[in-house]
Amino acid sequence: MSFEIKEKDLLARIGRLKTKSGILETPALLPVINPTIQPISPRKIRETFRFEALITNAFILKKRFQNQPAKEGIHKFLDFEGITMTDSGAYQILVYGDIEIKPEEIVKYQEQIDTDIATILDWPTGWKVSKKYAEQTVNETLKRAEELPKIKTRYDILWVGPVQGGKYLDLVSKSAKELGKMPFDIYALGSPTEVMKNYRFDALVDMILTAKRKLPIEKPLHLFGAGHPFMFSLAVALGCDLFDSAAYALYAKENRYMTETGTFRLSELNYFPCTCPKCSEKTPEEVSKLPDEERECFLAEHNLYVCTAELKRIKQAIKDGRLWEFLELRVHSHPALLQALKKLQKYKDYIEESSSAIKKSGLFFFNSVGLIRPEIVRYRKRITERYSLPKKKDILVLLPQTETKPFHKSKKFKKIKKILKETFGEKFNRLHVCFYAAPFGVIPIELDEVYPLSQHETVLPLDKETREYVARQVAEYIKNTNYKAVVLLQDQKNWKDTIFKTCRRTCARRKIKFERLIFSK
Repeated sequence: MSFEIKEKDLLARIGRLKTKSGILETPALLPVINPTIQPISPRKIRETFRFEALITNAFILKKRFQNQPAKEGIHKFLDFEGITMTDSGAYQILVYGDIEIKPEEIVKYQEQIDTDIATILDWPTGWKVSKKYAEQTVNETLKRAEELPKIKTRYDILWVGPVQGGKYLDLVSKSAKELGKMPFDIYALGSPTEVMKNYRFDALVDMILTAKRKLPIEKPLHLFGAGHPFMFSLAVALGCDLFDSAAYALYAKENRYMTETGTFRLSELNYFPCTCPKCSEKTPEEVSKLPDEERECFLAEHNLYVCTAELKRIKQAIKDGRLWEFLELRVHSHPALLQALKKLQKYKDYIEESSSAIKKSGLFFFNSVGLIRPEIVRYRKRITERYSLPKKKDILVLLPQTETKPFHKSKKFKKIKKILKETFGEKFNRLHVCFYAAPFGVIPIELDEVYPLSQHETVLPLDKETREYVARQVAEYIKNTNYKAVVLLQDQKNWKDTIFKTCRRTCARRKIKFERLIFSK
């Protein structure tokens, strides 16, 4: 197995996963195939929708088709020339409590049908369970994982090790840590389906990142059951490289129409908000009058078009270094998603450590939600840990950000500089000019052109949380330096009294001379 990472942004990766049936570009969605009730053929899923991989259930294949898939091979049986992944029946355990098959049987069966990516028969935790039960599922899954090398006979199949533990994050951590020591090719987060069905995306953030921090970073992570395109960007941003979904077909059966921001009942639509080949040829009224089977097929195909289009947008955002902006756009489609994004405050340092320091483009800052994005977290750390004052500069002059960037090249700054020379005379050479600017805080003039301090666009007027954040960074900067005096040029319009009050209070505590200047336009 080889997994080559080509592009990165946040925890997301565009990668190339090598399998015996070809190379799969990640992040990738694997449509779930149920051969008994499949509205769209696997061949069409590959040829029309260009999906290079799909997933089906080895337990269901064995139960309903016995040895036929093994005799023909899974690719011929499904009439699919791409990459096949098989689940082991663990979801059926979650639903029915148990299944009539042993872990070693399902391992051997997946080898016999010649799948490309196989999954051990884990014991899923579920959601509404006691901690004692959850611990049993973790221990039993680890036991079965340890037995895999003794059972398997083929080494050209990629094996998936599922992490269990559910809502008990200490158990998720234990499961991931122990699984990470075992030679699996791919790891997966098990038991997230109920979490996502109930829109507990904040809990999903905890589960994914608890597992992610304990698993080998060089291996792909699969998220089972990530059904709806409106949460794909969140899953990818958290580091999920693969995910599967049966929602495109299940929703179609219920006359539900997917969009990248939510779902509609077919009966609710007067117009299709989509220009895919299906929606371009019919109206909602015409589709509603189709026979049941045709209507289900129409909606399933539309839903797949929406899924593949959303993945392409996400990949382009990764390449452009704009996944955070894309993520902010998507999470505002549902309060539960926005709540999940805010949960990243808890993991901001981990995300920052894994994110690229330099990008192809600047960043857009919309509101205080963006204060946890890696570029801002990284700057705050570095200005505290690595920055040293220029020699013989002992008077801090704090100037407000200007519309022009870099700030020190603006016409406004040139005027202010002239006034400062006139005002301070011989002391001018002791002045150290810094800008207070959203979203970064204090920007020393000598760092003004360093990425991304001049490569960003910020929405004005600033919200209260952003003003207070910048004020805290100003206070922290003053505390960590040895200026003898602080001079503030107040920007009343964008900052009100926030910076002024913070500077005055901080200087008073440190017994530093403080002066406020108000220049006329």
